[in-house]
Amino acid sequence: MDFKQNQKINQVTEQTLVVGIDIAKRTHFACFVDDRGRVLRKSFSVSQSREGFELFYQLILNALKEHGKTEVLVGIEPTGHYWLNLAYFLEERGIPLVMANPMHVKRSKELDDNLPTKHDRKDALVIARLLKDGRFSYPRILKDVEAELRVGSTFKSKLTDELGAVKNSIIRWLDRYFPEFTQVFPSFGKMALAVLECTPFPSDLHQKQPDEVLSLYREVEGLKSPQRPKATRLIEVAAHSIGVTEGREMARYEIATLVRRYHQLEQEIEDMTQRLVELVQTSVEYEWLSTVQGLGDPTIVELLAEIGSFSHYEHPRQLIKLAGLTLRENSSGQHKGQKRISKRGRRKLRALLFRTMIPIIRHNKAFRTLHEYYTTRTVNPLRKKQSIVVLCGKLLKVLHGISTKHQAFDAQRMMKDTPSLAEAM
Repeated sequence: MDFKQNQKINQVTEQTLVVGIDIAKRTHFACFVDDRGRVLRKSFSVSQSREGFELFYQLILNALKEHGKTEVLVGIEPTGHYWLNLAYFLEERGIPLVMANPMHVKRSKELDDNLPTKHDRKDALVIARLLKDGRFSYPRILKDVEAELRVGSTFKSKLTDELGAVKNSIIRWLDRYFPEFTQVFPSFGKMALAVLECTPFPSDLHQKQPDEVLSLYREVEGLKSPQRPKATRLIEVAAHSIGVTEGREMARYEIATLVRRYHQLEQEIEDMTQRLVELVQTSVEYEWLSTVQGLGDPTIVELLAEIGSFSHYEHPRQLIKLAGLTLRENSSGQHKGQKRISKRGRRKLRALLFRTMIPIIRHNKAFRTLHEYYTTRTVNPLRKKQSIVVLCGKLLKVLHGISTKHQAFDAQRMMKDTPSLAEAM
């Protein structure tokens, strides 16, 4: 058995009061058991309020005294964001909080009664009995810069999603009223937005001269030199447009609102990015992470927002597992299954690493050489996507090393320390 698992099991002793909590939005349910899983107090409700938390804390103290316990271990099944309030409350009072995997709860709920019944009272007991067997993990309660980065990065992601939704709405509008628009402007640059703001309908360009519309675009968007050939082409396609001509009054109001919101979101995303970069530059790890070629400030922000400080992880394997990059295999008897990544981890972190690896391969000599080696070696060559996934794990190891040892990234040293790279040189 893994040594860490032994540590978790040893943490629950005869002196430990084990508390399982099923989290909900308004009312949680908690259950007290001992180190052998025997119920000390049946499931009871805990209100999501200051009074409910204080009463819950008092019940824990009373149970410790009543049953002669000296330690307490509280475990939850994380449900959305509703557990955070309780987590910070317990941390202020020095009570350790752990998490039970929701998949473990789901698959072990039939052990007691052999029924697929699911309700909050039962789940609280199931969680408590998972804890006494050491089936839990330690959550990260974010504070200070880590908490600011997580909140800011999440909000920026929401703004980016909203910007994409607005862009799709603009495309939908164009498909109805000016489908030829994308022949001239395949993307939404400054001039394209100026056209939508000043002359959104083909009829607005009827019998107009290029110089006439260009002057309008200069005034609205402040364009110094709008492209005359595009203005000429736009007038030509507008003359033969098949766009809908009914409902234009409300459609004009709609496109004006969409363009205004598009500008607003672009500015908000830019401001948020700048604030996050200024914030991440105050962190201890920024000095070392910024030495990796191909790793820009926005990427460092997202990495630290997802991972937190690298100093919290004893080994890079923990980071690889956090990202869901550990390998899984389905083999039985003579059947040898293929190994694939587990994808049991932070989905956003895994996607971020994959996106980040593309520019790193392009700009970082060591990673580019290793990528070429993996994809061209004679024995077991990897496909490009497979190589990128392997390099994502390698990147986490490198970032953990330079952050915890406080050393700048050295491409030559990495190539010497990696046997496969040394062979490729």
